[in-house]
Amino acid sequence: MSALKSFLDVKRREIPFVVSMFLYFFLVITVFWIMKPIKKAQLVAYYPYDAEKNPTGNSLDLFGMRLGGEEAELVAKVLNMVVAAIAVIVFTLLARKLHRHRLSYVFCAFSALVLTYFTFRVGNMSEIEGWAFYLFGDLFNTLMVATFFAFLNDSVAPEDSKRLYGPIVLGGLTGGMAGTVGMKALGQTPQFWMIFAVVATGLIAICATIAGRWVERKAPEAVAAAKANADDDGETKSMGALAGAKLVFKSRYLIAIVAIVGIYEMVSTIMDYQMTSTVTHYIEQDVRAATDAAGGRGTAEGKAIFKAAIGDHFASVYAVTNTAAFIIQIFLTSFIMKRFGIRVALLIMPVVILGNSGLFLAIPSLWIGSMLSTTDNALNYSLNQSAKESLYTVTSREEKYAAKAFIDMFVQRFAKAIAVFLALGVSAFFPDFAAVRWLSIAVIALVAIWLFAASYAGRRFRELSEASEKVASPSTTEPSATAGARDRSPDR
Repeated sequence: MSALKSFLDVKRREIPFVVSMFLYFFLVITVFWIMKPIKKAQLVAYYPYDAEKNPTGNSLDLFGMRLGGEEAELVAKVLNMVVAAIAVIVFTLLARKLHRHRLSYVFCAFSALVLTYFTFRVGNMSEIEGWAFYLFGDLFNTLMVATFFAFLNDSVAPEDSKRLYGPIVLGGLTGGMAGTVGMKALGQTPQFWMIFAVVATGLIAICATIAGRWVERKAPEAVAAAKANADDDGETKSMGALAGAKLVFKSRYLIAIVAIVGIYEMVSTIMDYQMTSTVTHYIEQDVRAATDAAGGRGTAEGKAIFKAAIGDHFASVYAVTNTAAFIIQIFLTSFIMKRFGIRVALLIMPVVILGNSGLFLAIPSLWIGSMLSTTDNALNYSLNQSAKESLYTVTSREEKYAAKAFIDMFVQRFAKAIAVFLALGVSAFFPDFAAVRWLSIAVIALVAIWLFAASYAGRRFRELSEASEKVASPSTTEPSATAGARDRSPDR
């Protein structure tokens, strides 16, 4: 219940800022989760090709291979990395000239224009539009989340962040649950939800205005302090990926974190592909039965039914995922971390994935395949994320920034690319659905390494935490003792 209690530690004068920033993050994540099943269905349904069931269907031809919708999505995930890299450059250039809440206006206006265009095109998109919409969905999340945190970090003094970040960031989990559950509960057409997304983007700009004006009137000293702190951090971050890599490979502790992050990205990408392939396979069967046509989703009628059915199923999966993540974050994350420690918290997710992957290997059914995504994301958005971020609290300041930047920016993308090529290779050599289940063998092997790395990192975290407490215990009123312990690098 600690997340709920954190709301009680907000001063009366801070309420307008906290509420507006909570709603800002809530709306950003709500829009992202509204777009996610729509964009996924638009792209996947455009390529009904299946080597076994629909060999004459439309396909994505790439390097001599014919790819169906689920394989096309893997290609889109690779392209997302390129788009994200360009977005970082644009974001950095604009952020140099615009105050953080004014930066929100720029990206809100851009997003509203693009969303308005796709509102009129959804359900009748061309191939290029389907790809553009898929890429925009992730671009929206990249830009708006980065803008939100830049705004927040510029507005809150370091000493206030422990009180205010909890209730504000909780808006993201709430938004994810609201977006997915709302779509499932209310139904409606994709056009309805796209219009809702356009309106929500306008509301984000209003929230940014309220928060920005509050900061300018009520907390100019906080802005100055946060900006000075950001400048100091920027000097550390500017050392770049090479310095971060050197730090990582000098420390067994950081290498363990690399293994946790990298293996998770590979496992997550593989399981998402398995989920998409499973849903596509079984809904294809339902479409064939519904249309009573040999072409299945390759016919005009079948394609329309398939697009609606697959979008509805993805919405159901994401609704369950975000609801589970919200419940875990509120009721279990703090309890597990405080009662059983970081090591146990880190081990729970790989153990659950191990069991689910083994079950899918034995019984590759629709709902077991769908649960691959749920167990992955529900735990990663809540318990695993909190435990993983805690690992950095015992590292040096240099490692917190340079090494963490290398891990979060390079390792994640590189690991995801490896998994994409693995899944594409399997689909190229074994095009039928039966081969998808065997990817679970790779997942199980990776999870075995993950468990070892998580166990080591959790055990080492406890040792370093205890060492830090012993250094600080002689005189807890002297901050230099604790700071010195925290600034030391983990034992190599």
